[in-house]
Amino acid sequence: MSSTESSPYAHPGPSQAEVQALAGDTVLEFGTGWCGYCRAAQPLIAEALQAHPGLRHLKVEDGSGRPLGRAFRVKLWPTLVVLRDGQEIARVVRPGSTADVGQALAALAG
Repeated sequence: MSSTESSPYAHPGPSQAEVQALAGDTVLEFGTGWCGYCRAAQPLIAEALQAHPGLRHLKVEDGSGRPLGRAFRVKLWPTLVVLRDGQEIARVVRPGSTADVGQALAALAG
């Protein structure tokens, strides 16, 4: 099992101000440990992230009343938001393949 698959979703996660202050490239993953879609996506996410060693990957537990998820308009889990210097440049919602995640991560090359 990769570190992505075994690492829990952080609760509480970072604040919106902390996320906006992040320098460089980051992937925010919103979801929960009990979500079947989130668990099913973990191997796909881990495989896609292998092509981006050193990329910051933050797993944030989301749910009702969680301000960071609301700030990013998260509706379904998992949602991966790709950030550069705290600003969204791509996202993927409920990825069904490694290629889905890879396509969002390709925005980092631009």
